[in-house]
Amino acid sequence: MKIAEPSGQDEIRRQRKKITPALGWSLAAVALLVLLGWQLSPALARWQESEMSVSMARERLDAVKTAAFIRDVSVQGKVVAAVSPKLYAPADGTVSFFAEAGTTVKKGDVIAAIDSPELDSKLKQEQASLNSLATGLERQKIQSRKQQLMDQKAVDLAKVALTTAEREKRRADQGYSVKAISQIDYEKAGDELNNARLQFEHAVRDAKLNKESLDFESTALSQELERQTLLVANLQRQVSALQVQSPVDGIIGNLATDNKTYLSKNQLLLSVVDLSQFEVEIAIPESYADDLSLGMPVEVTLDQQLYQAQLVSISPEIVDNQVTGRVRFKGKTPAGLRQNQRLASRILLEQRDAVLQVARGQFLESSNGQFAYKVQNGVAVKTPITLGARSLAAVEVLSGLNEGDQIIISGTDMFQGANQVQLNQ
Repeated sequence: MKIAEPSGQDEIRRQRKKITPALGWSLAAVALLVLLGWQLSPALARWQESEMSVSMARERLDAVKTAAFIRDVSVQGKVVAAVSPKLYAPADGTVSFFAEAGTTVKKGDVIAAIDSPELDSKLKQEQASLNSLATGLERQKIQSRKQQLMDQKAVDLAKVALTTAEREKRRADQGYSVKAISQIDYEKAGDELNNARLQFEHAVRDAKLNKESLDFESTALSQELERQTLLVANLQRQVSALQVQSPVDGIIGNLATDNKTYLSKNQLLLSVVDLSQFEVEIAIPESYADDLSLGMPVEVTLDQQLYQAQLVSISPEIVDNQVTGRVRFKGKTPAGLRQNQRLASRILLEQRDAVLQVARGQFLESSNGQFAYKVQNGVAVKTPITLGARSLAAVEVLSGLNEGDQIIISGTDMFQGANQVQLNQ
């Protein structure tokens, strides 16, 4: 009996291949690449949409915020004397200076004189006329008293004649009643009484009229004398003004002419600078002229310290595209100021609270304030904006941006108006 071979019932088992370390690292790398690709796919998509890329290190960013907004303008100014009167020749004549430029003077000191023979002569002539009028008025007063005395004498004599006529009339009445006098004598006594009464009445009226006439003449002469007195006083004032006095304590400024020069009336002589009061004269750009008003607060920087001041005057004219203004310090004037010293000033045009704003930068000139590049996930996106008031440090945002948004505030000319720009770290 033949026994069958059992090899047909055997199963061949294949040996499993062992995973080597190199193969494991390869599989992990593939998985990591797949994961990174999935994570970076949005960024890759944005990168593909970006029209260009720049280094973020080259750009300046700022966040939009809500804060107090101060609209201001920075200007340069120079220290000038608040009081610097200019003195002019009071009349035609030759000037003589008694002080040189830079000389310290006190108020009331005679610093120059004008020799004016014409004015001196005119004063003497008018003074003589005044004396003549005064004499004429005294003569008129004497004549008036003399005339009044004569008029009073005439009145008194007329009164005596009237009294006599009245007495004779009474005697005639008595004599006629007893037939002691004739009819003619009786009527004559009556006529004499009437005549005496008329003489007395006319004497009184003449005296009154003469008094009114004399009073009128005296009044007219008094008025003429008063007018002449005022004229002489005015000329005397002009002659006194030929001695030019300093109106303030200070120093002599520049002399406008040479010594012993013949000047016309109202020609400039010199100036006196009052060193006790200083102001700052500032030149403001014409574009801010409509925003200026008297009393605006101003900050003046001196030796790295801020001093509060206010705008006290604004020139009504524009010269070289600038408006000239004067700034006066509040309180005590800072020590150490010098004439024509240069100072930086800051005019506070407007101040508001809770204003949406962003730092001012070169992007304003690059876009003319019409758009900004808002940074989102490493991409700068061109965003239309509307801006409002501008200050030295910030600009008001009216629309297009929200609080917390970050934008590029440096110049964006290199973006060439691209809608999206990739920012590289």
